[in-house]
Amino acid sequence: MPTPVIEARQLAKHVNSSEGTLTILHVLDLVVKTGETVAIVGASGSGKSTLLGLLAGLDAASEGQVLINGVALDSLDEDGRAALRGKEIGFVFQSFQLLPAFTALENVLLPLELAERDNPEQLALAALSRVGLQHRLSHTPSRLSGGEQQRVAIARAFAPGPKLLLADEPTGNLDSATGERIIDLLFELNREAGTTLVLVTHDPVLAARCSRTLKLEGGRLA
Repeated sequence: MPTPVIEARQLAKHVNSSEGTLTILHVLDLVVKTGETVAIVGASGSGKSTLLGLLAGLDAASEGQVLINGVALDSLDEDGRAALRGKEIGFVFQSFQLLPAFTALENVLLPLELAERDNPEQLALAALSRVGLQHRLSHTPSRLSGGEQQRVAIARAFAPGPKLLLADEPTGNLDSATGERIIDLLFELNREAGTTLVLVTHDPVLAARCSRTLKLEGGRLA
């Protein structure tokens, strides 16, 4: 049996507060196979973004573990998790997370250089051209529309050729028409690259385009 792209075993997240321990995610198990498209849905505060952050190794679990292509994230130090993300995982944020002083080209180029990829500028140029921004290479985020910023973010996520793409409300800050174009682009690129896609969304139409939907209710998988 092929190794799953994602395997979460007895995963849970708790935080301490002045009122005691708050459970954000109750114990859950999850397997995502190569090539799947999976939507994580649920009301605000249900734990969707927390789960995505744990799967990416951006946050540490309170219990259990996450394996990416068979590698346990808790077996790696911070540098090791960053290296694995640079090689295996692309991440698209709702708020774009572009560096404001960097041009579109520099925002896509930076993670490629940090990962010491061969021909990073060529890869960055190809990714930006693929999302239709070859004419906006020298523009900083403040000179780009919201849809253009999200296209830069998508180019940055796809440029290294990740096996897994995680997206947190990728259309949450966009109007509906722009959001539809971004989603079409995301699924088109995903098909071309054969990437496994896991996304968090409130949008039932977007979730319906995925091969599988997982629902979180109060930090529990329903």
